[in-house]
Amino acid sequence: MNIKIAVIGLGYVGLPLARLFATKYPVVGFDINQSRIEGLRSGTDSTLEVSDEVLQNVLLNDFKNNQNGLFCSSSISDIQDCNYYIVTVPTPVDKNNRPDLTPLYKSSETVGKVLKKGDIVIYESTVYPGVTEEECVPVLEKTSGLKFNIDFFAGYSPERINPGDKEHTVEKILKVTAGSTPEIGQKVDALYKSVIIAGTHLAPTIKVAEAAKVIENSQRDINIAFVNELAKIFNLMNIDTHDVLEAAGTKWNFLPFKPGLVGGHCIGVDPYYLAQRAQEFGYHPEIILAGRRLNDSMGEYVATQIVKLMIKKGISVNGASLLMLGITFKENCPDVRNTKIVDVVSALTDYGINVTIYDPWANPVDVFQEYGLTCHSELVLGTKFDGIVLGVGHTSFLELDLITLQNRNSIVYDVKGILGVGVDGKL
Repeated sequence: MNIKIAVIGLGYVGLPLARLFATKYPVVGFDINQSRIEGLRSGTDSTLEVSDEVLQNVLLNDFKNNQNGLFCSSSISDIQDCNYYIVTVPTPVDKNNRPDLTPLYKSSETVGKVLKKGDIVIYESTVYPGVTEEECVPVLEKTSGLKFNIDFFAGYSPERINPGDKEHTVEKILKVTAGSTPEIGQKVDALYKSVIIAGTHLAPTIKVAEAAKVIENSQRDINIAFVNELAKIFNLMNIDTHDVLEAAGTKWNFLPFKPGLVGGHCIGVDPYYLAQRAQEFGYHPEIILAGRRLNDSMGEYVATQIVKLMIKKGISVNGASLLMLGITFKENCPDVRNTKIVDVVSALTDYGINVTIYDPWANPVDVFQEYGLTCHSELVLGTKFDGIVLGVGHTSFLELDLITLQNRNSIVYDVKGILGVGVDGKL
């Protein structure tokens, strides 16, 4: 059987994966966002995960000849001849931090409409154990009229994309795989092994693979929560947290985590998926949710520290002007999903501070649509501020002459702890 792959969802996860598979197989990249499809067809990736040159090397004008390469489409008819369907849609939480599986349900309905006997549907979205077989598969069965593990099969291979990371790209990160039967597990593993240089790990069941993914980011979340709590403690003692961590890091088995704002599409979300599932089984997790509460509180904490510094310098807080450097969830990346910088901005605004957001990486339209905030891609020459906050560690920010942006009596707060001299405070 000739392999034809459809990748459902062409975001930060789907596009790099589709591009990689397209080097060896015919691939249709499907997305319901027509403007996204048009951008990709023109040879440009707005997420900056795939360079224009690399993308253009695999792009196809059509999918009729079944040649290796990537054809991008928003038409469901273009994926009906595929036999592997890989779902890479986001899995967010709602305003109450409960898992929102709507994107998974909708994408499963889309796949179900074209599903045929012998097809394999692989999910990459981060979920709690059981979602693939207990939530997604029933949608596939209902929509297609086919029977699971008789007519069609399922697989799971959790994404490990690190947005903005040009070193640890998808083919260089070991991939966990799983299938709904032992035979399908082997097929799913072989598919990924054919393009993943770093190799694969075949998990015994889909639920094991789902659980492995969700604890990866939960573990990181807890470790960051620990150093965030240390930062709060050491700040009270007037001890530099970064100096403490540097000293402790001289021990061979000390884990090098740093304090910070924990946002993004994974670490700030995935622990809630695991906690939700645990509660459904009658267990109320303590450490996982404690870490989440602490990390979710850091935006308010940072804002409080900034205001304290302004008061100590005699700056009138109400009506003060402040420059926020960065709004993306991490450095050198345009992704603004679940960024915790907005928590800092919201808290500062509550104090009556006028906040100007500057981020050359972020798309101002995305920022406004997502958060209702104005983001500037350029700084107006001659503008000066009562306070400057380095919220995101974009490399370009290290080249700014912060002195020219300050009033005579200003404060500089370094959330990332990467600035040198002239800093009044840091996390």
